[in-house]
This record gives sequence, C-alpha cells and structure tokens, in this order.
Amino acid sequence: MLPELMITVLSGGTGGAKFVQGLSRVVPAEDITVIVNTGDDLEWWGLHVSPDLDSISYALAGQLSRERGWGVEGDSFHCAEAAARLGLPTWFRLGDRDLALHLARTQLLGSGRSLGEATAEIVARFGVRSSVLPMTNQRVETRVSTAAGELNFQEYFVREHYAPTPLGVCFAGAEQASPAPGVLEALAAAQAILIAPSNPITSIGPILAIPGIRHALRAAPAPIAAVSPMVGGAAVSGPAAALMRAAGFAPSYSGVASAYSDFLDVLIADYRDAKWHDQNAALGFSTGVRVHFCDTIMTSEPSKDELARAALSSLGGALDKFCSREAVSP
Repeated sequence: MLPELMITVLSGGTGGAKFVQGLSRVVPAEDITVIVNTGDDLEWWGLHVSPDLDSISYALAGQLSRERGWGVEGDSFHCAEAAARLGLPTWFRLGDRDLALHLARTQLLGSGRSLGEATAEIVARFGVRSSVLPMTNQRVETRVSTAAGELNFQEYFVREHYAPTPLGVCFAGAEQASPAPGVLEALAAAQAILIAPSNPITSIGPILAIPGIRHALRAAPAPIAAVSPMVGGAAVSGPAAALMRAAGFAPSYSGVASAYSDFLDVLIADYRDAKWHDQNAALGFSTGVRVHFCDTIMTSEPSKDELARAALSSLGGALDKFCSREAVSP
C-alpha cells in the first residue's frame, strides 16, 4: 500500500465503483473522498434510489455484485417477481437485499436528513472508512433528448436499453443546485484529484454542471488525472460513445480530454489507443494535457489495483513529493 495521500475522486457508478475498489486497496481507504453523481437518482415504488451512490457504497463495503456490476452480491429478486404479479412496473430491477438500502435512505430523508447526511450514515453502518459525498443535496435530473422525446436517464439507459439515438443531454435543476457540504472542501484539500472511468457526459457531466464545482477544479492546487472510459473509439460499457457524439465530442480518449481540458493535467488512456496518439496530438492536445497509456480494462481485482496505481503514478511529482515527506516523518 502506498503512503497516505488525500485523494478526491469524481465518479459515476459501474466503472467508477471498480476503480474505487482498486484505489481503496492501494491507499488507505480513510484518505479517499468520492464525489458521486446523483443525476441518475429516481423515485421507484415510493423509494429514493441513488444508483451511483449505491454502487460506490457497495463497492467500498465489499458487497458489490461482481457479475452485474451493480446491486448486492448474491442478491435475489423475489420482491420484483411478486411486484410484477401485482402489476407494478419492474423494468428497473431492485434486488431483495438492495431494497433495504433504499428503505433506509428514504426513511432518513423523511426524518429530515439531507442526502449527504443520509449517505454518511449509511456508509458508516456499512463500515466504509472512505468519505462518500453526493454531488449536491438538491434534486438534479439527467435528461436525454431523443427523436421519440425526452427521457430521464434511467428510462433511456435501463427501460429503453439506450437504443434511441441521443440528440442531446441536459441536467434539469443543476443551475439552481449547490455543491453538497464537503464537496468544495474535498477538492481544495486534496493532494490528488482523480476522475474515474465514468461516462463523461452523464456520469461526470452532472457533477461538473453544479455551480462552483468546475471552478473549484480549475482552482484546485492538486494535480488532476482522468481515466478514459473509451477504447478504440468505443465505450468500455454502456452508451458513452453515442452520448459523447451528441454532446459534440469525439468518441475517443481525445474527446474525453477535450471534455475536461479546462482543468485536466493528465489523461490516462488505454495502451491499445497509443497508435493514435501522434494523430490526436496534432488535433487536440495543444492545451498541455499529458497522456499516460496503460491497461484500463478492469477484468479482475489485480487489474483494478494496477489501474489505480497507474492513475496515481501518472501524477508524477505530486506523489513523489508526498512520499518524500512521508519518508522523513518520525
């Protein structure tokens, strides 16, 4: 394990959860703060569901399903089956054990807790030592425009299996929202800031849309590295490529760099894309963004750890200086 390092991570769900799992084994878990997208949140069966917060919490608690990449390992779906027989909608599937988390969150919110306070209480009950923060306590909804009309993100992603061609994305409520307590402080105090391999448009985009967060990233004293979720012009998983095109970015690691170019220091891209680097450098890396190539596909626990190490080592001097301070500590 590397020496202690205060790290702040911006993350969505599936890819971010895997990345955070590896990072929590490479550095002390208590030195990690994860700022999580809540633009995917929805009310389902009267419960407040926060899919990305859930995935990060389960990942850090060692409960995340390895097969699905969401929900609880070994969960059953008896309640969903019974709900279908009763005529309730079931296109958004919740496992039986997963339901307990949504019940607890809904009860905490109903008692007057903010989403941030409810999240802190839940992760503490899970025994998670990292800090997990929602991007905001206010309601923000990611909405995808398609030829068939506007859909909220879960309708687009889960119900429609992201089949409709996206024409644009907006974040309803973002302009009126404010960062959750602790978010700006975590960015200002970090010694390293990492952006997980999450969808730049619908996972990281909602976080950046909250007033004050993008400015805080530009002003942050820590170096910032982002892991690209794109390999060979396609997303590792999900609809990121189509959403990148809809937002006006190339569906490639250079497009990811462009989306973050006003604050990014290092882009971590897959080694399979290194052959395109000379061409992309001529097109879009005049902003000073450095590119670090490594294996970004997380197919095993060791590969998650290696990507976390690569992300930290890509920051170079900042980590070296910290390690030097640690080495001479009494």
